[in-house]
Amino acid sequence: MAYVFELPDIGEGLTEADIIRWHVPVGDRVTMDQILVEVETAKAVVEIPSPAAGTLLHHGAGEGTTLTVGAVLAVIGESGESWRGQDANSDGPATGQGVPNSDTGKQQARYRSAGGSRRGKALPVVRKLAREHGVDLGSITGSGPGGRITRDDVMAAATRAEPRPEATGDERVRLSMLRRTIAEHMSSSWREIPHVTIFQDVDATRLLTARRALAGRYERQIPMEALVVKALAPVLDRFREFNATLDGDELILHRSLDVGIAVDTADGLLVPIIPNAGEMGLLSLAEAVSDLGTRGKARTLAAHELSGATFTVSNFGALGGGRGTPIIPLGTTAILAVGRAEDTPVVRNGSVSIAPMMPLSLAFDHRVIDGGAGQRFVAMLVENLEEPALFLAD
Repeated sequence: MAYVFELPDIGEGLTEADIIRWHVPVGDRVTMDQILVEVETAKAVVEIPSPAAGTLLHHGAGEGTTLTVGAVLAVIGESGESWRGQDANSDGPATGQGVPNSDTGKQQARYRSAGGSRRGKALPVVRKLAREHGVDLGSITGSGPGGRITRDDVMAAATRAEPRPEATGDERVRLSMLRRTIAEHMSSSWREIPHVTIFQDVDATRLLTARRALAGRYERQIPMEALVVKALAPVLDRFREFNATLDGDELILHRSLDVGIAVDTADGLLVPIIPNAGEMGLLSLAEAVSDLGTRGKARTLAAHELSGATFTVSNFGALGGGRGTPIIPLGTTAILAVGRAEDTPVVRNGSVSIAPMMPLSLAFDHRVIDGGAGQRFVAMLVENLEEPALFLAD
């Protein structure tokens, strides 16, 4: 009897995943817990192990395509057995008939209830996508389980309806799951939050001296993000509206500083979280920042490590950048971007000197924070960064 393995919910609120790479081709033997397939969700790249041993009879979707949670991911059976599924997008064998497990039957029943009539059977998220692109679901033949219409079906129909550019040599590249998620979040944030950005420069002379001394003492690099978070903690403790969430007519002031650290990866921006960062020592922060950066670039972070930030720090300087206008993550009220410290002429007491000036960009939600509070927040942060003893003494 064939075992039908459905795409599981491997993250909070996961609805779909892109198939990146199959580790086991159809027809090969697979052992229990052997890595079967690599998928990309909205937050991470995940390796999914096989739930059973046997021969892989069927791939529920080909590489580079999207599969929804609950749809058939793979079918595992005995050598010589074959299976015929309902998914036209599959790349498995199409002869014989296997027996799906009971969970598959229940899931298909849920699809039928969600889909309604034969006209345009689709999940709510797919219906919303169709409305946004002006696609009539009744005109589409679904390629998903039981004839369900998928996101790819809608996008293919939308592309057919659009006039093709006449220029030759153009290339259409489908956005990755991560890039689509980033685009959705950034668009929502920009639409919903009235952003205000304040710029200020910090004389980083003493900060950089302290960083070098700490690196020498502990024989390890101290990421700038760790120093900035340590300097931020007492500021956010005083100005609590910057470490908050706007919920309707109420502002939730968070007790804990769960700071998000922006990580630039080859696939796009990730923001892993350091929980309770305000209670951590500098070396613990340095270790956490380094670990998240390494695992973020390798796309091995767990889903729970990528959600729940109450404040975000983005280090533009790590990429050689200076000023910018960072976008506030949804569910928070502020974000701080730190630029690269560069030698700059500075006037002091009528004389010109050279100092390493580090630019700061603080963006905040103007619905709950006014300019005066923003300026006072930045002033205290600058004071801390220019005299590290004020925050390293804790």
